Amino acid sequence: MSLPDSYLSVSQPAEGLYKDKGSKFIGYVFPVKDLEDIKEQMQLLKELHPKARHICSAYRLGFTPEEVRSNDDGEPSGSAGKPILNTILSNNVHFTLVAVVRYFGGTLLGVSGLIQAYKEASLEAFSAAEIIEIEPMKTLEVHFSYPQMNEVMKVIKKYPIQIVEQEVNNDCMYQLSFAKRISTDVQSALDKALSSF
Repeated sequence: MSLPDSYLSVSQPAEGLYKDKGSKFIGYVFPVKDLEDIKEQMQLLKELHPKARHICSAYRLGFTPEEVRSNDDGEPSGSAGKPILNTILSNNVHFTLVAVVRYFGGTLLGVSGLIQAYKEASLEAFSAAEIIEIEPMKTLEVHFSYPQMNEVMKVIKKYPIQIVEQEVNNDCMYQLSFAKRISTDVQSALDKALSSF
């Protein structure tokens, strides 16, 4: 499945707190790139909260149902991971991990109480987070001869294109970065510019 023109994610980690009958639920939300990133964040939370009873979580990486997971971490099935995941889905964010750390307060909350608590802690974390729109970028390497530079520069000035790397000799190379949504326009403008020689 290809990337959409833009998607929502969180700009940086955030946390929120929810308390119920002595139990403390600390919600965390993280922007993540991949599974490795998720493992690192979960490991850090385990080190940060060695006495926590449960660290339940959910994440959504890409744009397919296979890239969505939730984990109850020992809580009754569906009472923790699913409500956490639902907050991710309702905020429509991608490449996001939400984890809720639970310190048990001595009173059992029951399944409905747990569902409510994990949902509220996740929502608290989201209310502290900044949700931003991200545009997938595309990089393109363009090779051209020195006399063609003027034509290539016209295209670069016309569109929001960033030159990431460049080598300028008789034969030139530019590595360009631009939003995926304009890639067709950029490609055809470059093709036209370079075919004019």
